[in-house]
Amino acid sequence: MANPAPLNAAIAAHRFGLGEASLAAVGSDAQGWLLSQIGPADVAQGANLLSTAQALDLVHAEQERRRLARNPAQGLTAEAVVGGHYREVIATDLRSRLVTAATTRRPFAERLQLFWANHFTVSLAKGSVRGLVGAFEREAIRPYIAGAFEDLLLAATTHPAMLRYLDNTQSAGPNSRAVAFAARRARRLQEDARLTGLNENLAREILELHTLGVDGGYSQPDVTAFAAVLTGWRVSAKDDGTRFDAAWHEPGPKTVLGKRYPEGAQALHEVLHDLALHPSTARFIATKLARHFVADDPSAELIDRLAARYRRSGGQLGEVYRELVQAPQAWQPAPAKLKTPEEFVVSAARVLGLGERWFERNDAGGIVVLGQRLHAAPSPAGWPDRSEDWLGPDAVWKRVEWSTRVGERLGRTVDARQVADVAFGPLLGEASQRQIERAADGPQALALLLMAPEFQRR
Repeated sequence: MANPAPLNAAIAAHRFGLGEASLAAVGSDAQGWLLSQIGPADVAQGANLLSTAQALDLVHAEQERRRLARNPAQGLTAEAVVGGHYREVIATDLRSRLVTAATTRRPFAERLQLFWANHFTVSLAKGSVRGLVGAFEREAIRPYIAGAFEDLLLAATTHPAMLRYLDNTQSAGPNSRAVAFAARRARRLQEDARLTGLNENLAREILELHTLGVDGGYSQPDVTAFAAVLTGWRVSAKDDGTRFDAAWHEPGPKTVLGKRYPEGAQALHEVLHDLALHPSTARFIATKLARHFVADDPSAELIDRLAARYRRSGGQLGEVYRELVQAPQAWQPAPAKLKTPEEFVVSAARVLGLGERWFERNDAGGIVVLGQRLHAAPSPAGWPDRSEDWLGPDAVWKRVEWSTRVGERLGRTVDARQVADVAFGPLLGEASQRQIERAADGPQALALLLMAPEFQRR
């Protein structure tokens, strides 16, 4: 790092972290500040947060309410019942995510948690995971973000939210006992069998989105074989929700990426172990981390450096983060990444010292208006991580409107010039400083600070 200490402090606070009200929080050793945060993410803040088991109880109760709602005598539609049933838990989970990000003293760890929650997306856009997304993040992501990638991969893959989101609960081996039983029952009742065989969604997304990447060297036969390995992994109505049911499992050995795996529950652990250590996974994870923290198109040198550390360490994520923090490419002064709506709003809450107060209402601090419905990414690929995906004219105008409203609300009590100085220091360019200095009044000055390129980017 050849930059002066104040500039490095600003880069650490805004590029690696989530924004700070004062660069004094970082101190003179920006790299040390970041390295000290490597470890499991903070325990999520908030009251009445459900464990996975409690969330599953809610899901099973909803299923019963849906059944009752089909009875016209109840006077309710199934959709109305579902909406009311989950509204409170969804709002509580969302507020917890935002308050934790806005108040944590380990923002680098929190940014990594948000990165991995997006990497292993489960989304409310699919009704089958209503009530489970918050518990998934708290139990399958937060504890594992700085350990072995294999452990994170296993926790995310086998969590009930992922099994439901990517339809593994509907997958059965074509030659399994469950399919044979369903076929016999259908013949007896003279109806079509409801259970017919494999669902490949989870297998495909693990290979394409979670480990090897789309060009990682797998083929369609690998997807099918891996889907067979995953059969039997289901969501239970009791205990912690995940169980292996041999009756649904495809019998016999399976071959994935040229390696033969035995029948049974242990095969999934073995496949995930091999995927976690695969060179394509090392490069895929390295590329995503470099793209998230440094640039939309990171240099091959940086990707190679991170991938090599991943391979040398056996997929230890903490070691990869250390390599990232120590890489000179990560400390270039010019900010290259555009903040997502969530990052923008959270950083505003942190820089302006608003903390959890900004998220007391149920509008997620305005993030939905800015174009990002949290916990509801549009696909298993999660939210995009390239600037161009957040830079449409309408999206930019919404940021202007949001910044103007915040300026009008807070600009008479917040000195934007002082905030700019203590929160950004040398990171704020002369052009932005002049605009803020020449503002007509406090509200305009704050709006200009929020829309400054140095605030919008990281």
